[in-house]
Amino acid sequence: MRPALVVSTGSATHPGLRRVLNEDAHLAMAPVFVVADGMGGHEAGERASAAVIAEFSSSIGKASLELDEVRLALSRARAHVEELSTAGDGRAGTTLSGVVIASVDGMGYWLAINIGDSRTYRLADDELEQISVDHSVVQELIDAGELSVQDAAHDRRRNIITRAIGASSTGDADYWLFPAEVGDRIMVCSDGLTSEVADARILEVLRSTPDPQSAADLLVADAVDAGGRDNITVIIVDAVSVASRPGTLLESDADIDMDTRPREAAGGGVR
Repeated sequence: MRPALVVSTGSATHPGLRRVLNEDAHLAMAPVFVVADGMGGHEAGERASAAVIAEFSSSIGKASLELDEVRLALSRARAHVEELSTAGDGRAGTTLSGVVIASVDGMGYWLAINIGDSRTYRLADDELEQISVDHSVVQELIDAGELSVQDAAHDRRRNIITRAIGASSTGDADYWLFPAEVGDRIMVCSDGLTSEVADARILEVLRSTPDPQSAADLLVADAVDAGGRDNITVIIVDAVSVASRPGTLLESDADIDMDTRPREAAGGGVR
């Protein structure tokens, strides 16, 4: 049986120009495409993000995941990160954002997950939409009408997040389930990209660079060239074939690589 959703992927990461360690970790193998941005200092963030990715890595090779499976993986990841804090690694914590492949009645779906301020976007019909919603102080101020989007980019509180995995936070993740379409392009990134590269440039690259690996490499390079003040990670996931109904598979003209295979604040941290 062919999978409900087949994708082509690319990913890239860079420590940036001001950080010794890369506290970002990521997983880009079907059915899981997620980025974790660690926090805590003294290697705590690096270990926290790695622990989360290790937990989700056990799902590699499955055709799809259900929401309960994702929630279980997140629960186990949270327990691992909390162990790091009690073992003396300070307030170890990490964000998590991305998508997993899901199937509903044999049809291909994206299941998006987010906790913290890493982000998940979808490019569809030539329009870029941010799927995730930041769990951050500045996002709450934007929602309350007390801060503009333009001013938020330079606000001194922009690195204060209101939910995380670990870091004394008990806030849960947000989830979204939506049908996949042939031609969908998902981008998952740490804030090392969005804090350096304007949305207009991100859209330009996603529109003009068909190969997902090339697009990921280019976006990371742009962030480094813009200053690289933080770790930078980008995952690109393209839907190249989607089951629109049981037994029916719609395909794009691209080659299919079968091997590429809301919101309450509770705790938080500063990265």
